[in-house]
Amino acid sequence: MTTRSRNRITKLILALAMASAIAAPAVTLPQAAIAADSQIDKMRAKIAAFIGDKMEKLGGSRIVYKVDGDGMRESAVTDLRDEVYKTLRESKIAFSGLAIRDGGVEVKIADAKGREELKRKLASAAEGLPSHALAVTDGGDGLLKLKPTDAALAAGLHDLVDDSIAMIEQRLKDAGINLASVQPDGTDRIRIFLPGMMEPERVTAIFATKVKVGFRLVDLSMPAEQAQSGTPPAGSEVLLGFKDKRPYLVARDSALDGDDISYAGPAMSSGTNEPIVSFRFNGRGTRRFAHITEENIGKPFTIVLDGKVISAPVIREPITGGSGQISGNFTLEEANSVAMMVRAGALPGHLGLVDQQVVQPAAKP
Repeated sequence: MTTRSRNRITKLILALAMASAIAAPAVTLPQAAIAADSQIDKMRAKIAAFIGDKMEKLGGSRIVYKVDGDGMRESAVTDLRDEVYKTLRESKIAFSGLAIRDGGVEVKIADAKGREELKRKLASAAEGLPSHALAVTDGGDGLLKLKPTDAALAAGLHDLVDDSIAMIEQRLKDAGINLASVQPDGTDRIRIFLPGMMEPERVTAIFATKVKVGFRLVDLSMPAEQAQSGTPPAGSEVLLGFKDKRPYLVARDSALDGDDISYAGPAMSSGTNEPIVSFRFNGRGTRRFAHITEENIGKPFTIVLDGKVISAPVIREPITGGSGQISGNFTLEEANSVAMMVRAGALPGHLGLVDQQVVQPAAKP
């Protein structure tokens, strides 16, 4: 379920339709994906029934979270603007006034052929997705207004809830909490049942602090040792390595962060058979990482986790595929721990705690 949905949100808002369109075609999905979704739904239903029975007998904790739907919608529009800008630049279409306005994107293209070219390119990028996902209207005098439809945003929110549930399940598992039911509750809420656990704050603490993950460029203006003993340049700071404890002079601002990562997990390097961390970016992260690597070939950058440098590779070539590896002479346990923390920093939806309560066991007859 989450593999399909992870890459669908950004693409979904790029499918093209004119504002006058009335029909809403159904999404065609691979039968294998549909079958996988069905199996996961059935499994979760069985778990929910089992957990419900345990809650009645043992009592436990009930926790409700709300995903940030407003943030999701803002991100969808920002991604749309970035995609429009990228398409215009790559296609060398003259434009002006590209801006986010009234929940959508506006851009002025004087040339009629340029406007049609932009529509065609956006439609091509979203091939196979529903044609009602984006409304495009002509504002006159070369002005185009592009806006995700309510149906597209609703689909994005549904996928965001799905991804958040998968991440919650993973983080509970990583914390050693295996007896739990995580289910959607309405359109934007998630309900967690934990039988036998009378301390819900133990679970909410897992999600209270966001792990800080950052991809930062290395400052080569002076040796890190010199900066450590003196004053680092403005906009940079000295951080220590995760394992080697050596100093690194890095930019204070991250070029990418945990919100740009859609997946991270331990793996084995095909070349050296050493434990590594494999990761994937979401659509926005893929574009940003491609731009960063294109602009900084031959330069080192660091992957920083909670203020420690866990890897400092040199950019050898543009990385446009949206995935990568983190190596750092890890043991398998360390690779798993780092992957878990990277996933924690990528928790989607910016969960907000709505309610937590202790449920007492049913009285015995």
